Amino acid sequence: MKKLFLTIVALVAFLFTAHCEEVSFEVNVPRVVAVGQPFGVEFSINATPKNFVAPSFEGFDVLAGPSTSKSSSVQFINGTMSQTVNHTYSYVLMCASEGEYTIGSASVKADGKEYNTPTITLKAVKERTSSEPSKGGDEQGGRGGQQSSVATLADDDVLIVASVDRTNVYKGQPILVTYKLYTRVAMNAEGQKMPSFAGFWTQRLNVDSNRWVREEYEGKLYDACPIAEYLIFPQQSGQMKVEPLEMSIVARLQVKSPRRARDPFADFFDVPQVQEVRRTIRSREIALNVKALPEGAPSSFGGAVGTFEMNVTPPADEIEANSAVSYVVKISGEGNLSMIQAPQIALPSSFEQYSVRSTESIQSTARGVSGYRQFEYPMIARAEGDFFIPALEFTYFNPRLQKYVTLTAPEYAIHVSPDSSAASGMPNATVVSGIDKESIRFLGSDIRFIHLGDSGLRRAGGVFLFSGNYFLIVALMIVLFVLLLVWLSRRLKEMRNQAMLKGKRANKVALARFRAAEKYMKEDNRRGFYEEMLRGLWGYLADKLNIPVADLTKENIRERLARKGVQSEDIENYVLLIGECEYAQYAPSGSGLLQDSYLRGVELISRLEAVINR
Repeated sequence: MKKLFLTIVALVAFLFTAHCEEVSFEVNVPRVVAVGQPFGVEFSINATPKNFVAPSFEGFDVLAGPSTSKSSSVQFINGTMSQTVNHTYSYVLMCASEGEYTIGSASVKADGKEYNTPTITLKAVKERTSSEPSKGGDEQGGRGGQQSSVATLADDDVLIVASVDRTNVYKGQPILVTYKLYTRVAMNAEGQKMPSFAGFWTQRLNVDSNRWVREEYEGKLYDACPIAEYLIFPQQSGQMKVEPLEMSIVARLQVKSPRRARDPFADFFDVPQVQEVRRTIRSREIALNVKALPEGAPSSFGGAVGTFEMNVTPPADEIEANSAVSYVVKISGEGNLSMIQAPQIALPSSFEQYSVRSTESIQSTARGVSGYRQFEYPMIARAEGDFFIPALEFTYFNPRLQKYVTLTAPEYAIHVSPDSSAASGMPNATVVSGIDKESIRFLGSDIRFIHLGDSGLRRAGGVFLFSGNYFLIVALMIVLFVLLLVWLSRRLKEMRNQAMLKGKRANKVALARFRAAEKYMKEDNRRGFYEEMLRGLWGYLADKLNIPVADLTKENIRERLARKGVQSEDIENYVLLIGECEYAQYAPSGSGLLQDSYLRGVELISRLEAVINR
């Protein structure tokens, strides 16, 4: 009895803690349909419905419906029960002619309330006839009414369509590039080769590659889904091109066996078979006209293109000498934020300025890049008095206004009072938060006042100068100095030889990493492949340019390779490959991308090796 009582109490508790979802009444219907082809319309509600009233479906041919279905599920999560009930009313409709049709609002009652679906407008199109089958497939039909057993795939059955939101832009202005897959047959993608975007700075956007919709393209209906979206920023002016995206696909086509002569039951018993057709498809090249920025840019222009605003947070009006303060500049808006550099600020000579610290929050969407970059200028005032921090200027180019816009922060007055800690005779060491590899001296305690009066010194013993011990110590110091000099020279020689040896072996070490990556590629181990690729790419530059791995950044790569005479295109492709490998290390993708990354890495290192060794 006790167990039964506890069970009843638990069930009652679960019922009282049950979580019910908010009631929603939705309609699901394709927005583009083919004339004469049936399509489905579904009205679904996640509650128990009453008095469902369907729309009149005026203008449509109702082939079937309504058919109803019900599903329910119960979940217990952290002691809370959630119950989901879904009712669906399905219809099969057809449009007899081209044009736009409207599906009116449906209504239903649930939990004492009435719910309605929105009015939906869809488009009925008449599909054009299919194009000729591609080469390599036999046409269906033939003498004697036989049907070919070889599947054919038309050239427009599977397409990759590339589109841009604009083709006439200024240098540095973002362009949205969208790649979509259109298909009329069942297919799978085996691999894809993304464009290199040479001459562009790129930002890949997240897309839902599993979101299939029905769309019309060039007079035919397709199932379409996005493959990839990029924001690209042209880094040079003139005529440029967006290279095509390439994909390897396997189409699964239904074929029938050849009908046997004099067999009237062949059509009835013939079961379609599936045949796989492999093909490589690619999108079209897109031409862009990139205009150079107008001449006469102000000296404060650093390449920012977009729409921005600047906010400045100066230090306090009055500070003490030898105290650390910060001058903060925040630039926010839309445009090429990642390329914005810290504005130059001229401080009085008695102010010590340290490395600028930057923070950022940048979001990349299909509408563009937005957010902010913040620059903090740490400084220390060493002398007392009244000083002025000069006005600060930041200039950007506005593509909409087609002109340069200069934002100005006013001149700022600051009073530096005497250092109270120095006046009290207390030694002080000023530390600026975040300053690395910098030691800041306190000048107030460097020099002490000369002591006056009797020094209190007394002679103790004989004269040490020119004594035997004196010459012995001098000789030992000379010997130690010579030994130290020899050791240091050997050490420097070894270090130079090690750096030279690492530089000579950089190519071999990188290729060894690539061979390991190739092994992982054959095993379809994506994570191991990209780890070895990144080790090879970063390690090659660390050894070749003699840069510690901890100091390797993409900006350092650009600067050091440019000094070696490497072309900017190869530099950007190398940095782009590193970024793609870092992204793809944990992102899902096809095996074809591994092969492409591997070949590009080998080719780029070969190019760099040829230039750097000249």
